[in-house]
Amino acid sequence: MIKTNVSPLYHRHRFPPDVIVQAVWLYFRFPLSLRMVEDLLAERGIIVSHQTVRAWAEKFGRRFAADIRRRSRGQFADKWHLDEVVITMRGKKNWLWRAVDRDGFVLDVLVQSRRNKAAAKRLMRKLLKRQGAAPHVIITDKLRSYAAAKREILPGVEHRSHKGLNNRSENSHQPTRQRERALKKFKSPAQLQRFLSIHDPITNLFQLPRHEMPSSEFRKMRSLAMRTWREIAQVEAY
Repeated sequence: MIKTNVSPLYHRHRFPPDVIVQAVWLYFRFPLSLRMVEDLLAERGIIVSHQTVRAWAEKFGRRFAADIRRRSRGQFADKWHLDEVVITMRGKKNWLWRAVDRDGFVLDVLVQSRRNKAAAKRLMRKLLKRQGAAPHVIITDKLRSYAAAKREILPGVEHRSHKGLNNRSENSHQPTRQRERALKKFKSPAQLQRFLSIHDPITNLFQLPRHEMPSSEFRKMRSLAMRTWREIAQVEAY
């Protein structure tokens, strides 16, 4: 039975909040295309177009992600791993710059057309603004742009530059690659930036060290994450 909710957030939406929240959760939590989400909902007797799922994802996903970022402000570790990866869109190379903390939580992302000092500086400035404080140490690969940018933006911060130390941030690109395959490539830098600005905070909420804890503890943490998600979405808990 679908539960209803009188939250003004869903005012004038024809579908019940539970349906909207489920669609948004499916789209950002798993590497699914919009049409796949449409089919999953149809299997449950909920007929909704993929265009509607897209509209829900952009409207509500943006709001949910902003709430998650507000709740997590100041909770990340002060060791930043920075990395960049090339994303080809419409035959043109773009660079996805990403920062994660020592536990693998995504701090921020920035899609840029360059892989140079200016691009590294923009990422660091954005990180400082979003996190509100400088890190204790940053870890990068051997791209010289990081060192040049750090001298200006983070002059008192320790910098470790070694490819072998930066597996944490390199691995954080894997969900983006999975989604890139599901969507048959991103269409534009703006689309990629919009998607990841929603996707990564939601991923952070459900990121649990499954192999580092007993199954019973994992299930408790997963239930807590789901309760937090539904609280953010302003729908009743199961």
